[in-house]
Parts: sequence; C-alpha cells; structure tokens
Amino acid sequence: MSASLRYGGTGALVVGLTVLALWPFLDPAGRRGVLVAAAIALPVQVAAFAALVRHRGRMNGFLVVWAGGTLLRMLVVGTAALVAVRSGTDGAVPMLLALAGFLFGLLLLEPIYFRVAPSETG
Repeated sequence: MSASLRYGGTGALVVGLTVLALWPFLDPAGRRGVLVAAAIALPVQVAAFAALVRHRGRMNGFLVVWAGGTLLRMLVVGTAALVAVRSGTDGAVPMLLALAGFLFGLLLLEPIYFRVAPSETG
C-alpha cells in the first residue's frame, strides 16, 4: 500500500472521529459547516501529500511542490472564507475554524507517512 493511500485512510479516520466528537456541540448549521470543511480539507491534504511523495528525493522539485502545497492551503482557506462571508452562509464560523483545524491537523500527520522507503536509502 502506498504512503499516499495510508495517509489518506488515516486522515479520513482522524477527520471522521473529529467530526463525531464535535457533533453533539454544534447546531445544525455548524454541523453542515464542519462537514463541508472536512469535504474540502481531506482531498486538498491528500493531493498535496501525494505531490510531495512523488517529488521526494529531488531537492528542487520537492521545494517547489512544498511551497505550492502551502500556497494551495492558504488559497483554499481564503477562498472558503470569501465565499462563506459573501454568501452569508449559516455555519461559516464553524466551517472556517474546522477547515483551518483539519488542514493543520492533517499537516501534522504527514511526517509519519513521509519516511524514506528502504529502497531509497543508500
């Protein structure tokens, strides 16, 4: 199983458990916001991680992909904030907080799955 698939599975589990833990404390609009944040954050993080894994071992390519992933995350949060505020969406605050939290939490999982494979050492 590839590192990206393992990361995606663990990320889905972490996000799912977080949503379940928050569920009783949120009103219906907040619940929708947290679900939207989860649906946005997980694919973005998995795609950014997969790109990093693909460019592992190539210094210039890795740095470009790393910077691009960082910019992508910022763009996603900024775009979500702009859309939520302009549309007056109920649950915008829980959505934005959960989106930032999911992106940060999933980012912290990356080093666990980013280890160099045994065939790449040496």
